[in-house]
Amino acid sequence: MNRFLLLVDEISAWVGKTAGWCIFILTFTTSYEVFARYVFRAPTEWAFDAAYMLYGTLFMLAGAYTLSRNAHVRGDFIYRAWPPRRQAMMDLVLYVLFFFPGMLAFIYAGFGFAKLSWMMNEHSAASPNGPIVWPFKWLIPIVGVLMVMQGIVEVIRCAICIRTGQWPQRLHDVEELEKVIIQEAEHQKAEGIVQPELPSIVHTDQPKGTA
Repeated sequence: MNRFLLLVDEISAWVGKTAGWCIFILTFTTSYEVFARYVFRAPTEWAFDAAYMLYGTLFMLAGAYTLSRNAHVRGDFIYRAWPPRRQAMMDLVLYVLFFFPGMLAFIYAGFGFAKLSWMMNEHSAASPNGPIVWPFKWLIPIVGVLMVMQGIVEVIRCAICIRTGQWPQRLHDVEELEKVIIQEAEHQKAEGIVQPELPSIVHTDQPKGTA
C-alpha cells in the first residue's frame, strides 16, 4: 500500500517540478518584454498572453504536488497541537465534505469549458496577437484529475493514521529551517529530552556607582 501512495506522490511531484520550469520561461519573456518596450520602444504583442498562461500553468499544476507534500495552508497553530488521530479525522471530514465535491465540480465544469473552447478554436481577445487558448483551458480538467488522484492517496493516509495512530511515510523535499527546528523540538519534548540552559553572561566591567 505504501508503495502505491509514494508512486502517486512521485507522479504529482514530477508534474509539479516540470511545471516549475514555467518560472524560467516567464522570467525570460517578462524581461524581454520590458527590454523591448523601454529600449526599442517596440512592445511585443504576445507577452501578456504568455505571462498569464505560464503563471496559470505553474499555479494549477503545482496543486497536486503541494498536496502530496502536505504543504497547503492550514491553521497550524491549532492543528499541530492535536494528536495524529484527531488530525487525520479532521482531514478526512474536510476531504469528504469540501475537497472531493469541489474537485469533481472543477472537473465537470472544466471539461465542458475546455471542450467548447476547442470546438470554437478559441483565440485570446486580450492582445492583438490572439494566440489559441484552448490548450491552456484543457489544463483545468487535467489538473482536477491529478488533484482527485492525490486526494484519494491523502484519504488513505488518513485512514491508516486513524487505525495506527501514526501518519504513514510521505516523500519530502528540502524543508524550511523553522519547520525542522519545530519538528526537532516536538520530538525532544516527546522523548523527554531537556535542553541544557545556556549560562547567562554577566558583565563585570561596569563602572562602580552606576545603575
